[in-house]
Amino acid sequence: MITLNVRGLPRETTERSLTELFGKFGKVHKLKMAIDPFKNECKGFAELAMEGHEARAAIAGLDGSFQEGGALRVSLASDRPQRGRR
Repeated sequence: MITLNVRGLPRETTERSLTELFGKFGKVHKLKMAIDPFKNECKGFAELAMEGHEARAAIAGLDGSFQEGGALRVSLASDRPQRGRR
């Protein structure tokens, strides 16, 4: 299993629509999407898990693609910039 970070999601994104989008490349095994509890809207980012070859295909197919007016940024979770102490 590989965990992917997805950034640049439109506010209207739902777990269902995100699963369908990534489902074109394989099965989404786990999905956590940041939701604003007051507005019940997507905060613009999510984390999901897919099998290795399917995850790499999703990165190749969706990173930089335009979805509802914005460009998605899809990367491996380990590629995140490190925060914290220097």
